[in-house]
Amino acid sequence: MATEYGQGYGLDSGSGFPGSTERRHRLPAALRAPVEGRTWRELGYVLLSLPISILLFTYAVTMVSLGAGLLVTFLGIPVLAGALAGCRGIGALERARARALLDLDVAEPEPLRMKRQGALAWTGAVLKSGTSWRALLYSVLHLPWAVFSFVVTVNVWALGWGLLSYPLWFWVFPAYAGQDGIQLYGDETHRVYLDNPFEITVTALVGLLFTIATPWIVRALTMVDRLLVHGLLGPSRLASRVVELESDRGVVVDTAAADLRRIERDLHDGAQARLVALAMDLGLAKEKLQEDPEAAQRMVDEAHGEVKTALQELRDLARGIHPAVLTDRGLDAALSSVASRCTVPVQVEVDLAERPAPAIEGIAYFTVSELLQNISKHARATWAGVEVWRTENRLMLQVVDNGVGGAEVAPGSGLAGLAERLDAVDGILVIDSPAGGPTRVTAELPWRGEHVR
Repeated sequence: MATEYGQGYGLDSGSGFPGSTERRHRLPAALRAPVEGRTWRELGYVLLSLPISILLFTYAVTMVSLGAGLLVTFLGIPVLAGALAGCRGIGALERARARALLDLDVAEPEPLRMKRQGALAWTGAVLKSGTSWRALLYSVLHLPWAVFSFVVTVNVWALGWGLLSYPLWFWVFPAYAGQDGIQLYGDETHRVYLDNPFEITVTALVGLLFTIATPWIVRALTMVDRLLVHGLLGPSRLASRVVELESDRGVVVDTAAADLRRIERDLHDGAQARLVALAMDLGLAKEKLQEDPEAAQRMVDEAHGEVKTALQELRDLARGIHPAVLTDRGLDAALSSVASRCTVPVQVEVDLAERPAPAIEGIAYFTVSELLQNISKHARATWAGVEVWRTENRLMLQVVDNGVGGAEVAPGSGLAGLAERLDAVDGILVIDSPAGGPTRVTAELPWRGEHVR
């Protein structure tokens, strides 16, 4: 394991803990919102959505209608494919607009899958792609929502800033409109104007309330846009799952290859080298058996010690792969054995009514073993605890120590490798390790029963 515990005692500027240099605002968020850059970007997004959605709707309806009308001839299929391809391009532009103005980073959808090259293969791939049809659906559905959000935003925004600034321009009414101010009420015999200082002040305060509320209204409206972009222009859940499984498969392959290299290195540098030396020593002892029995006896004794050392190394190597106690007696006994070799006292509690599948059991053992090794090497703790239990369809592991803390999942570190190993089987690794400790590492693994053997 890498030295996570020895390298993270100080918290970074974004930690949010006392002493960090994180920027703190004096004004509350409600008062900052009307002038924040995020608010103006979201306003720009809403204002641009109306003309853009009109163009998208016009293009989508015109081209798809043209393609559908020409389906009676061969021309309809390529026209419809071209319309869908254009919608895919529109989706790319809309993702870029959402990324720039809404700070919404949506992954690229799955590319076209063509078994062979050529125009016919491309046409078939476009027509069969779910991404193409979702982009078309976005182009059609976005217009009514863009109209609604544009109307609401412009009216609320104009009303708020107009009323807030009323003390600055109310003089326009008596000077140019022939009335005392904004007409609040009027009939044939009676009219009420906002013209005295009190009414002007109240009007400005109402405008202030609208101005403060407007950014949050716009933010709520753009949440629907985020959902549309993410749901219709991003990768489908199936495609995301396929990409995730492909990545996990690569991690599993790399991990298995690394384990094989480690086993080969340990055998070559450890037990194999000792056995070669043992064979040479026994050969020399055999030659000296008649000439110098005492020397031969000493060499045999030394060889006996080498045999014991080689056997211990082989046991340690086998224990690191998959210990016999884990296979025979389960996690409780195996983790107790690992805890007994830790440099600090470890309390182990395993609450499982049945054993998980061997693969899950092995990963759980490896995870706890690595974490306890990390505690022994880097945590400078005086106590540690291990808890294992089942919650519905998840196997939960928790390792706690009272060491110096500061553990983090840094790229290339041991904890990062452990997180990748867990992620390969849909597991999760969560680390809570403030500077000064204590450290609490929680791992979740999918539960699969022992009957899967």
